[in-house]
Amino acid sequence: MITSNLNWTNLAKSKSLMAERNHDPKSIAIWACGIQMIYQSGRQNFQVLKGIDLQVRSGDIQLLMGPSGSGKTTLLSILAGLLTPTAGRVMLLDQNITQMSRQQLAQFRLRNIGFIFQGFNLFPALTAAENVEVALNIKGIRGRRARHEAEIRLDQVGLAAQKHLRPRDLSGGQKQRVAIARALAGNPKLIMADEPTAALDSTSGHAVIDVLRKLAKEDGATVLMVTHDPRIIDVADRILHLEDGQIQH
Repeated sequence: MITSNLNWTNLAKSKSLMAERNHDPKSIAIWACGIQMIYQSGRQNFQVLKGIDLQVRSGDIQLLMGPSGSGKTTLLSILAGLLTPTAGRVMLLDQNITQMSRQQLAQFRLRNIGFIFQGFNLFPALTAAENVEVALNIKGIRGRRARHEAEIRLDQVGLAAQKHLRPRDLSGGQKQRVAIARALAGNPKLIMADEPTAALDSTSGHAVIDVLRKLAKEDGATVLMVTHDPRIIDVADRILHLEDGQIQH
């Protein structure tokens, strides 16, 4: 098992270095400098992130990998504007989100970010299609246009036949695919995902990976994923390894 983990880490680092050498320069969609995150519990402070610097090019698929407890989800949440770092700065699409008010940040996320939560976060009373439509409604897309796009997104993740089902009637993998369809609604420029294929079987996992690849390479979206899934390595442009709150080079 130890040998396998070492080989996986070496493969990730090798792929990352190859991407840096072979990619033409692109504009930077995600830029973070000096990100620190400290949580307080009673009289003790716990530093989860220790001065993280990173850049993600526009149109790239970038993976964030590392052991459990390394700070991956915390970092992803900060980069998506869901958490405020203790220190540091985050620039998304040339906008400094760490200086935005709550209202400005909410509007920025609405216009530009699709976030795929590991816990699905679906509305239990709504059908799969309605869960996607709600995301579109919030973005100002309503009526027939919203219903049509919701059907397209569900078809992309292989759930066209389940569009009228509610979350209680869906498997864990199907719920995850609804969550992914919802995050893709409205063609966000940035897609941030926390273990998007963790609950999926091989067929569904590859279908979702293919959708994300097309969004990045054909539509120009930038994808940042926290993952343990080795299936995604082949489509990644760059891989960062996080351990003990620091990027490992």
